[in-house]
Amino acid sequence: MTEKLLQYLWNYKVFKNFDFKDIEGNSVEIIHFGKWNKNAGPDFLDAKIKINGLLLAGNIELHVRSSDWIFHNHSQDPNYQNIILHVVFQHDIEIPELTGKHVPTLELENYIDRNILWKYERLINGNEFIACENLFDPEKIPVSFHEENILKKLDEKASELEQSLNRYKNNFEAVLFHSFAYSFGLKVNAPIFRQIAESIDYSSIHKIRQNPLQLEALLFGISGWLDDPKDGQMKIWKREFDFIKTKFSVSDLKFYPKFLRLRPPNFPTIRLSQLADLYKHQNLFSKIMEAKNADQVYDIFKSVKASEYWDFHFNFGSISKVHPKTLSKEFIDLLILNTVLPLKYAYHRYHHEEIADEVIELYRSIPAEKNTIITSWKKLGLEVTNALESQSLIYHHKTHCELKNCLACSVGFKLLKE
Repeated sequence: MTEKLLQYLWNYKVFKNFDFKDIEGNSVEIIHFGKWNKNAGPDFLDAKIKINGLLLAGNIELHVRSSDWIFHNHSQDPNYQNIILHVVFQHDIEIPELTGKHVPTLELENYIDRNILWKYERLINGNEFIACENLFDPEKIPVSFHEENILKKLDEKASELEQSLNRYKNNFEAVLFHSFAYSFGLKVNAPIFRQIAESIDYSSIHKIRQNPLQLEALLFGISGWLDDPKDGQMKIWKREFDFIKTKFSVSDLKFYPKFLRLRPPNFPTIRLSQLADLYKHQNLFSKIMEAKNADQVYDIFKSVKASEYWDFHFNFGSISKVHPKTLSKEFIDLLILNTVLPLKYAYHRYHHEEIADEVIELYRSIPAEKNTIITSWKKLGLEVTNALESQSLIYHHKTHCELKNCLACSVGFKLLKE
């Protein structure tokens, strides 16, 4: 038994019966179990109980053992002066302070089904992909499970983006550029690409965005790749970078993207060139915000490609087989999931406009991702057919399963109660 589990059982009233008696044998009627307090202070606030015909209103404190009252130093804490009931799993010692104030103690050990404790032990001590793997049943997934997960994820992401907006004076276009840079960097280079994007005043980006050659030169120069030109095109980029650096007072800071363990199509040279090409779009932010369906979003990205130099290069000075470096459908899906939809949601939340249903439908219209987490969910019998489901399951695994936060999981709640 843990205190967290005890609070959980009290909050959801998971007991064999409710014929409660305190340690003195007095009948205790719980009229209102109280409001679960996740902050400092008593565990349950504004509760109501009836004992010996006397109605009491106040707070309830829960402990695994009665002695925890002493170990947690509650006696001297003024927050615990209005306790009307001390609830424990096991009563091991008398607490004179509570006895003196006639605060009853309720021992729950005989009111809790041992199967719940056994299940919980299995959940938190297992080493499976998810803690409830041996108990899991796809039929236990609640209605609206995926929608609720996605909205939680979007709210968290929107809060992060709002912090960036505060930093950049509510400039949504600047935040969009930083977010796209992060997404184009993928897992290996995402933080570095964001540093590159944030190192440049967005007003400078806005002024040169219609000239992909200059924007490309700026990104390559900040990446430290133009110090020693290997061919004529690199000399052109260096000339443009030196001009832009002087004109816009660009910092001397350099950020060096990584190539190690990347497939050539994901080399940072290719991805930064594609990012520069994306920004030749007129009114990019407006187009994204106005897109109502997946086809309209895909139209924004389908013509994006690395510049002509990269048709026969993957790295500077090394000629390769001719192959235009366009964005794959899978990569566009990642851009939509990681940048477009979160920012679209954040933008409308910022303006107090309802867009949840539209965004959820966009998630449904995108194919599910393919990765080890989704493969593992499928092995448990789940059908994962679209990005709404795959993104939901990835988020749930990260926020609940990896942390073994089973008590906050709607699936875990069902499994424990059965």
